[in-house]
Amino acid sequence: MSLSHTAAEYMLSDALLPDPSSSRAKGLRLELPSDRLLKFVTVGLPLCLVSLAFAREFSAGSQISCFSPTNFTGKQSAYTDTACWDSLIHHGFDAEGHAITKSLWALKVFPYSLLVVAVLMYLPYLLWRYAATPALHSDLLFIIDELDKSYNRSVRLVQHMKKVQQASAEPERFWEEYERARQERYFEFPLLERYLTCKQHAHALVFIYILRNLLLLLFLAATCLYLVFLHLNIFFQDEFSCSIKTGLLQAEPHIPPLIPCKLVFFSVFQLISLSVGSVYVLLIPVVIYNALQLCQWDKGLLSVYEMLPAFDLLSRRMLTCPLNDLNVILLFLRANISELTSFSRLNAVSALREATANKEDIDTVIDFMTLLAGLETTKPKH
Repeated sequence: MSLSHTAAEYMLSDALLPDPSSSRAKGLRLELPSDRLLKFVTVGLPLCLVSLAFAREFSAGSQISCFSPTNFTGKQSAYTDTACWDSLIHHGFDAEGHAITKSLWALKVFPYSLLVVAVLMYLPYLLWRYAATPALHSDLLFIIDELDKSYNRSVRLVQHMKKVQQASAEPERFWEEYERARQERYFEFPLLERYLTCKQHAHALVFIYILRNLLLLLFLAATCLYLVFLHLNIFFQDEFSCSIKTGLLQAEPHIPPLIPCKLVFFSVFQLISLSVGSVYVLLIPVVIYNALQLCQWDKGLLSVYEMLPAFDLLSRRMLTCPLNDLNVILLFLRANISELTSFSRLNAVSALREATANKEDIDTVIDFMTLLAGLETTKPKH
């Protein structure tokens, strides 16, 4: 009999989780994978394309080519290119022959506007980092630590139950006291349960998360509208008529009234704008999905932790509105599942529970550990 007791003690000691390492706090992921992907794409794409545009500008030299009259010298031609690039005003005539002007100045600032777009796309990340990350980090660290401790408490409770059962002269009375303790909820962990219930009535994290996605959605839509405006008004005109008869040159008779010019970089800017606009349009459903996933509970994680007594009461209260901080914390617990050591153990116990013939004998991890420790031979059946 001592051999079986020794084997049960070794089995229960192996079931305990090791003490958490100090690197857990540094390894927590405070961004969801989809949010991190959105940040890299929305911020990195315009920066990458702007760098290519600037490299094209530095390598190609002048961004404009004007067809100066043949009697112009080299310096006069260079002056014409510079003056037309500085003004970027198209001089034309309407259907009735009236002179009209159209500014193409937006083409000059287009690379810099993409830099502004990248900064705007980074603002929602800064909002989340400085407004929500400190509180979220503390919540995740505490909850993960308490979940692992709750699992260890269950195993230690079974170890104690085994010792009491071995020393008990009346096994039936021992199981009566065990059932009475379960009915009076002595095995629950009120600190963890009340903390999660408290988070169910808080809305700071969910407000900041929804605000982050709304800002990102607003900036994406504004950028797409800005690019559509450029294409409809400017990006179909790579040639324009420039006038340099201003200032001291206004009275010069040998200078023609209009000089035709062509934008050398026009096709590059068209490609950049189409690339940014297409990718941003595809990212809008992703942002909407990130916001809408808070409209339902993530019960996959809690279904495994229902093996712990602390989650029995909490799961019954999951009928309220899911727009609260607890639902946000559950999403980030899912993202940090590698830091949750007890999840893999409870997931295996939950799978074995489904494969067990007498499922009514297993309600919590405590029941499962009592079966593994060999106490089921004296435990009365329900």
